[in-house]
Amino acid sequence: MGTTTPPRTLAEALRARGDESLAGLLRARPDLLNPVPNDITQLATRAGTRASVVRALEHLDRFALQTAEALAVAPDPAPYDTLLSLLTGDGLDDGDQRDDAGAAVTAALPGALATLREQALVWGEDDRLRLVRTARELLAPSPQHPSPTGLGPTVAEATAGMSPGRLQEILAATGLPATHDPVSAVAALSALFTDRTRMAELLDTAPVEALSVLDRLVWGPPYGEVTPNPTPPVKWLRDRGLLLPVSTRTVVLPREAALHLRAGRAHRVPEPVPPVVPAAAERDPQAVDRAAAGQAFTALSTVEELLKLWNGGGPAILRAGGLSVRELKRAATALDVSEPIAAFWIELAYGAGLLASDGETDERYAPTPASDEWLDLSAEDRWTHLATAWLAATRTPGLVGGQDAKGRALSALGPELDRSAAPDVRRRVLALFAELPPGTAPETESLLRRLRWERPLRGAAPAAESADLRSRLALWTLNEAELLGITGRGALSAQARALLDEGEGTAAARLAPLLPDPLDHVLLQADLTAVAPGPLERPLADTLSVLADVESKGGATVYRFTPGSVRRALDAGQAAADLHAFLAAHSRTPVPQPLSYLIDDVARRHGHLRIGAASAYVRCDDEAVLNEILADRRSTGLRLRRLAPTVLASQADPGSLLEALRDMGYAPAAESAEGDVLITRAGARRTPPRTPPVPVPEGPPVPDDTLLGAAVRAIRAGDTAATAVRKDTSDGPSSTTPSGALPRTTPAETLATVQAAAMTGSTVWIGYVNADGAASQRVIAPVRVEGGFVTAYDHTADEVRTYPLHRITGVAELAEDGKG
Repeated sequence: MGTTTPPRTLAEALRARGDESLAGLLRARPDLLNPVPNDITQLATRAGTRASVVRALEHLDRFALQTAEALAVAPDPAPYDTLLSLLTGDGLDDGDQRDDAGAAVTAALPGALATLREQALVWGEDDRLRLVRTARELLAPSPQHPSPTGLGPTVAEATAGMSPGRLQEILAATGLPATHDPVSAVAALSALFTDRTRMAELLDTAPVEALSVLDRLVWGPPYGEVTPNPTPPVKWLRDRGLLLPVSTRTVVLPREAALHLRAGRAHRVPEPVPPVVPAAAERDPQAVDRAAAGQAFTALSTVEELLKLWNGGGPAILRAGGLSVRELKRAATALDVSEPIAAFWIELAYGAGLLASDGETDERYAPTPASDEWLDLSAEDRWTHLATAWLAATRTPGLVGGQDAKGRALSALGPELDRSAAPDVRRRVLALFAELPPGTAPETESLLRRLRWERPLRGAAPAAESADLRSRLALWTLNEAELLGITGRGALSAQARALLDEGEGTAAARLAPLLPDPLDHVLLQADLTAVAPGPLERPLADTLSVLADVESKGGATVYRFTPGSVRRALDAGQAAADLHAFLAAHSRTPVPQPLSYLIDDVARRHGHLRIGAASAYVRCDDEAVLNEILADRRSTGLRLRRLAPTVLASQADPGSLLEALRDMGYAPAAESAEGDVLITRAGARRTPPRTPPVPVPEGPPVPDDTLLGAAVRAIRAGDTAATAVRKDTSDGPSSTTPSGALPRTTPAETLATVQAAAMTGSTVWIGYVNADGAASQRVIAPVRVEGGFVTAYDHTADEVRTYPLHRITGVAELAEDGKG
């Protein structure tokens, strides 16, 4: 008990860990929890699977990954000093700069090794460090998969299968004593390449051109092509084993020779310290907050305008899903932004649950019922809702317009836009912003270098995309954060800091004083325009947007009244008197006479013509108006004919007829089958209740502490069941239990044993088959046996359970040292 035996396997190393350490492993690698392993052995097996190891490697920082790569080319097992030497070099070419780098590596290596140990990628004591076999296979060099270090195979690996005669020729060329044992020959050649003095003497005799060849291969890739008749420098290297054949046309620089040329370093430049993100500019924090608040207000206005644009039913959905290029251009024109920015606003509204498909046969996008609730919120609460949805979204608008792995175009609101790394990148970018003093804008290229150090990519992007997806996501994050008002003038705003650290309520409170108060008035002009000197209250803005067209935006919004806009208000059920009263109540200037005349003139003609279904018909009490329509050449395509002095019939549908007559300068109104004028109101179309799109997580979610604690207890209990020491009861043929099999006893023996255990309070080992036929081993402490059931504390499940006796395959007592 006083000595500690070094672990022989990963399972033994995990078994020796404390509960907190096991919980840390499951927190760092949550994929190991699905489902919860039965015991430590199964946990170790799952931690060594290829998919799990690849996922763990992808989450390492640059130096932890360099440490794992160095272990992959080190002897197995490797002492700590050997690993340190591979990262710092052998010290024979040190200068002041190399000394500083070596000190940084020496200081950072324990932390990197602790990270690898915590994630079960490395196990063993410092004198016998072992990299998990799957990780070694992924990181070790091979012709099909070059090592990230640029090193080739060892001399022993490269000479495997080489004829003894060829080995003798290499030994003779290098001046080594001949031996007929291939193993001894390989060992002698390896010893030469790892001996700094003898290797230096050998290279001193090399031609200059041969040294140039080695310079091209030393940092990788270590493979080169040769002709059947190689040049003298290549032949010199090949004769002395400095280039070993891989195939008839390919040679490789062996690892030992490359390490000598590298002064013992596995990496050209170890990166033990994360790159610093310097400040690109320092600005007044209050100016940053004001700029961000202004952009936040613009964001709200843009999303509201998008909802209004699709209020009566938005664009149709493509058969493959998403928005067509034409509809995206139309939305961009309406919002007065570029197409990529329009795609961002559309995806943001979709991700926030404000837009969705209506699910109809002719499926279209439309605002959701949640959009009405969102519009009723205060401006600051609307902004926090959008910002929170953006932070968590995995949909990536920056991909719109690109192509997927099969060459198909990626459309806004379409499939294939989810990138699970997006939320993590956004959070990390903003965290780096937050580390700087308020008002400080970081340098973009340094920020990207920091992100690449924290998560060096290993196959995270699809083949059709750029290899550095995280850098692209970071650049999109910078642009989107500025558009949304998370940042202002390139620096993180105070309201965004509050959103990240303290939650939505605090962020809304920080933003509220910076947003302009909504106004209840406009300024009417004599040129049929109205100027809104700031944001308008929602009822006023909604009514004015129907009565007038937006002519320009900015600090003040200019609305223009036209016959078409006035007719639109009349179609929505307003009367001329209502419009006059509305303008008089909300204008700080007198209502101009031209505007009053415009409203009265359009109202006088509105509804003079009536459109119904024949396919469609036109009726009007004034025969002269119908005669004028029939005589107009523009009506030829409507195929009109007179049914009565005051009625015309058309082959066109009512909607097309209505639009055609309006284009001809008339002001017709649609009517119902009962002859009543149909009123069209904005916002009449809504989707059924919809939930926002669920972000696609980057692997399994990180479990909470409660789940981790329960999982660790279950694994410990299962391990107790799997490793418990049973009493030797082999004197009866019915009680023998082969290793790994369920115990087998007769029903009478089972009943007697559990009754005795209940009386003495001892623990037993049982085999159990549940109702689904699944067999398992359990360690239980029986409490009560009655009615064909045994009630016991189950150490495996860490709870009290009741088991039917007929489902217990057998029972065995535990040895005294096997309890607990």
